[in-house]
Amino acid sequence: MKQSFGEYIRQLREENKMPLRKLAARLDIDQSTLSKIERNERKAVSNMIPILAETFGLDYKKLKVRFLSDNIVNYLSQEDFPIEVLKVAEQKIEYLIKHKT
Repeated sequence: MKQSFGEYIRQLREENKMPLRKLAARLDIDQSTLSKIERNERKAVSNMIPILAETFGLDYKKLKVRFLSDNIVNYLSQEDFPIEVLKVAEQKIEYLIKHKT
């Protein structure tokens, strides 16, 4: 899971011998946009997740977690103290879940 989300999309597409144009059409984006996503020059968007899950027969939840974690890593990798931020965020999330009404 160390590869980026874009690299993962490329891997899935290539393993399934799917042309770039065909996956781009399913995602309703230009080939050039998909190519940039696969090269990490652009970011994927969340509405791609259900389409990718269906296209490649993947578990939606696992794919969504991979997508979101990639976004978090991209954001926090540019900040000071990323590990500490994640630990505090985890505590806050656990608190919010526990105290949800």
